Amino acid sequence: MTKLTIDGREIEVEAGMTIIQACEILGVEIPRFCFHERLAIAGNCRMCLVEVEKTPKPVASCAQPVADGMVVKTNSPMVRKARHGVMEFLLINHPLDCPICDQGGECDLQDEAMGYGMDRSRYRELKRAVKDKDFGPLVKPTMTRCIHCTRCVRFLADVAGAPDLGSIGRNENMEIDTFVAKAIGSELSGNIIDLCPVGALTSKPYAFTARSWELHSSESVDALDAVGSNIRVDARGNQVMRVLPRTNDDVNEEWLGDKSRFACDGLMRQRLDRPYLRRDGKLAPASWPETFAAIVDRVRQLGGARVAALAGDLADAEAMFALKELMAGIGSPHLDCRQDGAKLGGPRVSYLFNTTIAGIEQAGALLLIGTNPRWEAPVLNARIRKRWMRGGFPIGLVGADLDLSYRHQHLGDSASVLSAIADGSHPFAKVLKDAKHPMLILGQGALARPDGAQILGLARRVAESTGMVGDGWNGFNVLHTAAARVGGLDMGFLPGAGGRDTAGILAGCKSGEFGAVYLLGADEIDMAALGKAFVIYQGHHGDAGAHRADAILPGAAYTEKDAAYVNTEGRAQQTRLAVFPPGEAREDWKIIRALSEAMGRALPYDTLPELRARLAKSAPSFAAPDRVVPAAWAPFGADGPVGSEPLRSPIANYYMTDPICRASPTMAQCTATFLGGARRTGTHG
Repeated sequence: MTKLTIDGREIEVEAGMTIIQACEILGVEIPRFCFHERLAIAGNCRMCLVEVEKTPKPVASCAQPVADGMVVKTNSPMVRKARHGVMEFLLINHPLDCPICDQGGECDLQDEAMGYGMDRSRYRELKRAVKDKDFGPLVKPTMTRCIHCTRCVRFLADVAGAPDLGSIGRNENMEIDTFVAKAIGSELSGNIIDLCPVGALTSKPYAFTARSWELHSSESVDALDAVGSNIRVDARGNQVMRVLPRTNDDVNEEWLGDKSRFACDGLMRQRLDRPYLRRDGKLAPASWPETFAAIVDRVRQLGGARVAALAGDLADAEAMFALKELMAGIGSPHLDCRQDGAKLGGPRVSYLFNTTIAGIEQAGALLLIGTNPRWEAPVLNARIRKRWMRGGFPIGLVGADLDLSYRHQHLGDSASVLSAIADGSHPFAKVLKDAKHPMLILGQGALARPDGAQILGLARRVAESTGMVGDGWNGFNVLHTAAARVGGLDMGFLPGAGGRDTAGILAGCKSGEFGAVYLLGADEIDMAALGKAFVIYQGHHGDAGAHRADAILPGAAYTEKDAAYVNTEGRAQQTRLAVFPPGEAREDWKIIRALSEAMGRALPYDTLPELRARLAKSAPSFAAPDRVVPAAWAPFGADGPVGSEPLRSPIANYYMTDPICRASPTMAQCTATFLGGARRTGTHG
């Protein structure tokens, strides 16, 4: 530990800490532009200057380590004069366009100029200008405003692993630019907007739409992947204007994937805002009582045994639980939350990210199986890269060889490689055995195959044979792509005794064994396989399920309800209602509760707290929100041969994986820019 004095107060901090970090511990505010606690130190803005006793010049506190006996002054005449000079210098070329800048009201430069600048400038020459650039459909650069803090450069190079930006030119001709004109090709590119301390980098889709003081904010959770990133939803009136990340060091730190950030414009398009019934082959608006009556009449004609239910990737836990109890009430065991057919559903340890997302930083080696974490979970992939950047972290990949933003060893794309690793005959088996805290990540691409259960069993054998499971460490991890999946598995939204899974339900619909199927936001299945079944679709967008439906029940999107989601590591979190659902749409559990009453089988709760209390008794994971409860190791998976088909990620287009993204103009532009517009769907077909 190191003792030093700051503004007359003595403090003891860890050796190697910088002065600015010591000041933060003491609660002393130090202005800064280039310094960021999650980025490499640059020391180039000089705004954080402080006075250190026995040092003749001001010192950059972000780059100066503390030392025993050091005496620091943060508000002396020397410091104030230095900060005034730095601020005057930074404003020499900065344009006075705050009234039209989207950063206005949230600008660090405005705040620091008010707090530490002067009321006039001695600069009378012409300001420099920088030619407009094109960084793609997401980030809007106005580089005339740039103060060269290089936060964006360091983030893309170090955190995102896509070094697309850098500095060109020297002196007053220096610019931040892509070296070759191109769009920024990272799935985390939107974070440089948050990092920019001025208005040089702003959101292109959000440009000129709202001011910060017009918005009301709600703390929520992202549902467009299974990471459960903590977000802030900013809305004006009943429209979501933007989505920003919230800091949660255990989940997403302070980063957010581009899909989760920019797809919010899809929340206002192609919405289902009233019930519909199919009459004479066409969907026509109907009232709630009419729609319920048609559904009840069809279910009574068929009987519960000929009715099935499928839950989609965006379904919330309360709605799935209510639908599960409704299906039990009518006597149907046919339900499934695995619309992609993933072979999961054993003990809880078999489908969780047991290492936890933050635990990746403690791992010593990694084996990736049938996954592309860069597209399936960009924020989690950044955590893998963060660990890799520290060194001593060998990574092996079984599956398609991809650019994951870090170096890895491609071991092949056949599942038979896992057998060799489990038996110890593959060289990478020794790498895993020799590592402290080895881990593996098993993707949905490996589990959604006909031999998924066998691959799951092989992955378990790899974990056991290489020492991944022991006291205080579990290196077996499943990476989910659907926000609803772990919650559905936890509550048992799975086939009951004699019930059928997704494949069996679709086969039964095609053959006529099932006369009705309830789709709770299930849009990723083969709608043609539903045959002549009566389709009840409950969801919020006019996507594939709504086009096939015979009865439509308009639900609420994740920004329009208080709802629980369980992320890939088993952490139950809650979204918050930011705006109300459009038109006659309602929260999903309320729709199912009303339908159960129309069927004469009213569910035993009338309020959300009552439903959640019953859910917590059924699935203990919901009784411990915002916590990861470790799962006990147990046998799972199946034995047997595996197929020869190559392993691959299930996601073919990061920007088009769900109904909200498919309704988003911004995601359509990203598809056109980065994928040539070739794929309108997000999964391999």
